[in-house]
Amino acid sequence: GAPMYPSKNIVQNAVNSKDHTTLVAAVKAAGLVDTLQSAGPFTVFAPTNAAFGKLPAGTVETLIKPENKGTLTKILTYHVVPGRMTAANLMKAVKDGGGKAMLKSVAGETLIVEQAGPGKLSITDAKGGKSFVTIADVLQSNGVIHVIDTVLLPG
Repeated sequence: GAPMYPSKNIVQNAVNSKDHTTLVAAVKAAGLVDTLQSAGPFTVFAPTNAAFGKLPAGTVETLIKPENKGTLTKILTYHVVPGRMTAANLMKAVKDGGGKAMLKSVAGETLIVEQAGPGKLSITDAKGGKSFVTIADVLQSNGVIHVIDTVLLPG
């Protein structure tokens, strides 16, 4: 992937990633650029283009229409957790939670993080869908990105 610079913020780095063009387009359509460029810190579970590609045909095109901004914003903010949570922080939270860490997203709904093998994390969404962290700890000036393989959907 593209180089990610810890001195740059989440948006500045994401726009340079070939694997996150759909996410960047969605963030722009939802009007979340300023939020994700703010001081934060934020932990972002960032779906790849392939993750968006798993959604039913036409979903992304429908979501980025202006009339669907509210739904799009809810989905995107569901991928953001306040604070800077590295993979080590997430693993500790899972251990402290007896195998599960319940994270409150910016959207106000819960994400369930579990260990999915040695050094691997999974995230379960409100609909029971499961995503896996494929690249952890992409450090940013205002948080951390964990690349995931499936879009998380709020309830």
